[in-house]
Amino acid sequence: MISTDRFRKSSFSGGTGCVEVRLLPDGRVAVRDSKDPSVPPSHFSQAAWQAFLAGIRTGEFDQR
Repeated sequence: MISTDRFRKSSFSGGTGCVEVRLLPDGRVAVRDSKDPSVPPSHFSQAAWQAFLAGIRTGEFDQR
């Protein structure tokens, strides 16, 4: 579950720079680069975020 109170870093980051996500009160998902949190996050609809996660799970973005 994505946190609504703060950005969360992936447990796969291993302490290095990574993408962080946060669920916003209006249901959108904010995504930012943990290496430079001063840059405003990108915002995605819940549907777009779910489609992205589904693509990750099915290997859609894997290099072939």
